[in-house]
Amino acid sequence: MRLLILTTLLAFRLSPANAQTPELLTWQDSARDRDIPVAIHHPATGKGAPIVIFSHGYGENHPGSYLQYAYLCEAIAANGSFVVSVQHEIPTDDLLNFNGPARVVRMPNWERGAANIHFVIAELQRRYPDLDHDHISLIGHSNGGDMSVLYSHQHPERIQNVITLDHRRMPILRDSQPRTFTLRSSDQPADPEVLPTESEAKEHGIRVVFLKDTPHNNMDNDADPRQRTEIIDLVTGFLNE
Repeated sequence: MRLLILTTLLAFRLSPANAQTPELLTWQDSARDRDIPVAIHHPATGKGAPIVIFSHGYGENHPGSYLQYAYLCEAIAANGSFVVSVQHEIPTDDLLNFNGPARVVRMPNWERGAANIHFVIAELQRRYPDLDHDHISLIGHSNGGDMSVLYSHQHPERIQNVITLDHRRMPILRDSQPRTFTLRSSDQPADPEVLPTESEAKEHGIRVVFLKDTPHNNMDNDADPRQRTEIIDLVTGFLNE
């Protein structure tokens, strides 16, 4: 009975329904004539807060995909970061191409995502100048992780950390800047060369953690209380280092 009560309380504490409501905005990238919905999760103290830009996994252009990681975004905000969750696909976009080599056919989607991230970074500087723009972290699940890693290849000087939740296609940058941390699922392998070798990880300080009981599809709000706690602790612990 005591275990049941503790589990129920933990589920209540981590439930998105009980999290602070994010601020939902739509920003206009006039250079690309594109609307970019964002969900902002505010920390208790905004001035001087580091920035986290979150990229969701592929949701077949569902307009609410960027809201499916509320438990993690709110926990990161509670840890002191200004979190912006970005909606990367909109209903009028082409669906993700699954026919052919992933790094070829999905690259247009990843490049658009990287352009969204670049725009959001610039927009944050304009709208929120009091944030700590020298400490920007990217976090992404699955396809959103591939976008985040691509951005780290394109603009390594703009970000301090890249954290991926089981991205599977885009090879991690073999460098110590930005710092890279990747959580791997218990059921989905990465493509060849995505993850560093043991010697590469040691040389560049890249951290790879395999989760024993967390499937790929249980990293968003479908994660159970134990999985949520594990992911939150690992992500916030890395950000706090």
